[in-house]
Amino acid sequence: MGKRAHHPRRGSLAYMPRVRAKSPVAHVRAWPAEARLGLQGFAGYKAGMVSLFMIDDHKGSMTKGQEICVPATVIEAPPMIVCAIRLYREGSKGLKAVDEVWSGEVPKDLYRLIRKPKKYDVQKDLAEAEALVKAGKVNEIRVLACTQPRVTGVPKKKPDLVEIRVSGSSIEERWNYAKGLLGKQVRPTDVFKEGEFVDVLAITKGKGFQGPVKRWGVKILPRKSEEGRRQVGTLGPWSPPRILWTVPAAGQMGYHQRTEFNKRILKIGNDGKEVTPSGGFLRYGPIRGDYIVLAGSVPGPTKRLIQLRRPIRLHHKVATTVPSITYISTASQQGA
Repeated sequence: MGKRAHHPRRGSLAYMPRVRAKSPVAHVRAWPAEARLGLQGFAGYKAGMVSLFMIDDHKGSMTKGQEICVPATVIEAPPMIVCAIRLYREGSKGLKAVDEVWSGEVPKDLYRLIRKPKKYDVQKDLAEAEALVKAGKVNEIRVLACTQPRVTGVPKKKPDLVEIRVSGSSIEERWNYAKGLLGKQVRPTDVFKEGEFVDVLAITKGKGFQGPVKRWGVKILPRKSEEGRRQVGTLGPWSPPRILWTVPAAGQMGYHQRTEFNKRILKIGNDGKEVTPSGGFLRYGPIRGDYIVLAGSVPGPTKRLIQLRRPIRLHHKVATTVPSITYISTASQQGA
């Protein structure tokens, strides 16, 4: 008997089930454990991609010290406003929120997202939260920060509210730091530095309901197939007498949450004219303020909210020095 033909399975099962994300704002499920005092994340809006030239500083690279062309993604990241502090306690089923302290003054646009309270005493809530911290009933401190889409190229007024962990060596230190940020603005340079690596979390581009050929990459059947060509050849064996979840099937494609690890920050600036192509980014327009340039691509379409997190599994041999950028292309993306 001849050797049985074998080929790898078409399509990865690592991301099953491929269902639509609940929200266009990605949910950060894990944060790195750090003793460094500060915020561990930031958020911005994807503007587009540019090409730039930089000096290769990767250890062991064949082109080290030479000028190389790198594709990069530009994220418009205006200052975020810290609206609230949220305290957590470790329970039998994980973290449980025990208290929240909101700022006395929040952006008016935020009331498009949340309900405006009639009466609120900030000092009373601060005293109650500080009592919980001093009593040792708090294990985790995070802040709620909102974006400012009005000053970006995103055509909307309602801000996005994200939760960011505060890292530090002790709970008291982290509480005092978060208390000092309440109601204030945070810029990208307060969280990240050029040359550092970050993890990128976003919702991918949605493609709707697709068949198994496009969704899984299965082979198109021969011309004489009776039931159709753009489907799977078999739905599985007789036993077990059911269709297994591993069989490639039609369904939702895209609009999934994805995390990409270790994207290098090539540049952080506050003048968008430095990276805006002539005529503006396609489907976005010009960048007016703060921005972050990341090496490579990031998930999601233009205008999608991109969350940046401090690296959770950074390799110790990567270069974290400030990149030496020699040229950023601002040629028109409209063929002009």
